[in-house]
Amino acid sequence: MLKSFLPLFAMTFFIVLFIVLMQFLWKYIDDLVGKGLSFDVLGELFFYAAVTLVPMALPLAILLASLMTFGNLGERSELTAIKASGISLLNVMKPLIILVMAIAVGAFFFQNDILPKAQVKMWTLLFSMKQKSPEVEIPEGVFYDQIPGYNLYVKSKNQQTGVLYDVMIYDISRGGDNSTILLADSARMAFTKDSKYLYLHLFTGEQFENLREQRSLDRNVPFRRESFVDKEVLIPFDANFNRLDEGGMRKQYVGKNMTELQQTIDSVSQRVDSIGEDYARELKRTAFSGVLRSTYFSEADSKKDAENNKESAVLTPAPPVAAMPLDSLLGALSPVQLGDIYSQARALTSNRVAELEFRALTMGDEKRTIRRHEIELIKKFTLSVACIIFFFIGAPLGAIIRKGGLGTPLVISVLLFLVYYIIDNTGYKMARDGRIAVWAGMWLSTSILLPLGIFVTYKAMNDSAVFNKDLYLNLMRRWLGLTEKRHVPMKEVIINEVSLRRAEALLVRLYGESRVWLRRNGRRLSYREYWRRGYSLEEITRIGTLVDETVNYLHDSRDVKVNSKLEKFPVLKPLWIYHPANRRWLCRTLAFFVPAGGIIYLLSIPYCRRLVKEFEAVESASLEELRIVNKS
Repeated sequence: MLKSFLPLFAMTFFIVLFIVLMQFLWKYIDDLVGKGLSFDVLGELFFYAAVTLVPMALPLAILLASLMTFGNLGERSELTAIKASGISLLNVMKPLIILVMAIAVGAFFFQNDILPKAQVKMWTLLFSMKQKSPEVEIPEGVFYDQIPGYNLYVKSKNQQTGVLYDVMIYDISRGGDNSTILLADSARMAFTKDSKYLYLHLFTGEQFENLREQRSLDRNVPFRRESFVDKEVLIPFDANFNRLDEGGMRKQYVGKNMTELQQTIDSVSQRVDSIGEDYARELKRTAFSGVLRSTYFSEADSKKDAENNKESAVLTPAPPVAAMPLDSLLGALSPVQLGDIYSQARALTSNRVAELEFRALTMGDEKRTIRRHEIELIKKFTLSVACIIFFFIGAPLGAIIRKGGLGTPLVISVLLFLVYYIIDNTGYKMARDGRIAVWAGMWLSTSILLPLGIFVTYKAMNDSAVFNKDLYLNLMRRWLGLTEKRHVPMKEVIINEVSLRRAEALLVRLYGESRVWLRRNGRRLSYREYWRRGYSLEEITRIGTLVDETVNYLHDSRDVKVNSKLEKFPVLKPLWIYHPANRRWLCRTLAFFVPAGGIIYLLSIPYCRRLVKEFEAVESASLEELRIVNKS
């Protein structure tokens, strides 16, 4: 079993890894093209990107490999032989279960120890490439503006000698008012040895320069014009590839292992709790206080007077104070005092709103940091669990569908993985944005696929026909009332001869039953008749059984004419729409509720018309067979 699984697993893993690596390349192709990057730098980026994309390729590879392995066994009937010898499917899967468990454990350590380092390397390289200056490739007849502070125009250039003709250089590095324009008949371009400057050797041209000072407001701007035969220009342009420091990326959540992630979560959570408590205490202490505070007596003066008069104070009950309406208080103030109070209230309110918004942003950033680290922490476990679940989906599914190769298993694997990826990505985004709990979002895909794995494994162990195509076609025919054509091929070997007397009796009985049914139900039922009695399902079942019995008996006839007419007998099915409700009170309720009852009645009309035609076909075929039997 391992000899079959391991080559398929290795093949599918590298194929899937190559596909996701190409997806990564197309995503960042604009940041890599035109930068003059060396092959070793690009190779290093692709290597670390491949390591980073292993968590995406590993579950799909396990799913596809297990599906192909057991599909091949089922297609070659090896699985049937194994089960016939008394070995259960679970025992067949045991070696692969141990292997997948080992892969899951290895995936956990990979996520915790190797992946953070690879992600730090990859993102540092990618950001360094984004910041690298593009390779200088000046087109003909178009202004080139990829050099900061300069615009270059070249009318034509000699591809063999590298000489540029009709060159214009706009130097706007000091601003548009102090721009410098260089015109030259021809020029040569090269980089300095340290690749930090672009060297231009100009021949036969002119230089125009504004001499405006920064604080000069004169409309007449000094202007300088210079003609030259030979001129050298250095333009600052760093063409080197400078790697960024990896320290900044190591501090991010992508560069931390479980211990570091948990430490960051604890420290940030503690900081958020302490900040929240400080905010709460400050709000209780200072919320909207001091707006109507008296400006005549301070709180310190009142306390001092109370301490001085403490000995001479007499304990007397406080006189009752009648509540004064706010309108009366405001009415006692002058317009100037009211304006001051309103101004103070508006200023205090706007200050508090701005302060609360700033604090909310601060708390939001801290909580977002916590969520990011919690997501990365849970990811260390989800990959291992996903590998196990996908194996318990792929292996039983392959044993059920019994299709090997890359056709059917590839289609099923891609569909299942797309469902997993969409659910997982949705849960990740909801957890990242704080819409649901982090653990719920990150385990969402696992919680949905786990029941599927249990269900498929259970069905495969019990040899269930859950993926049998004929089973679902029969269910669709039963629920949708699809017609089924009767196939009666001529038998080559006949053991039991047909008795003409019994055949005649069966045909006479069938002819009479169908004729009686048509006489009673031949016309279309009205709305009232449909809901009152409808078509008896028991009677349809009884006559349908009689049709099958007659056809099966006449199938043993050696007469070619008798067998040729048997396919004219339709297959009678007792559909629910012939009599939707057996209970009288339910029929009356549906009939009285005209919208629902009317819709069901209209839907039943074509089915009832077809049923009448089927009974007419039974009557006609019975009469024809009866004539043939009588002639025999």
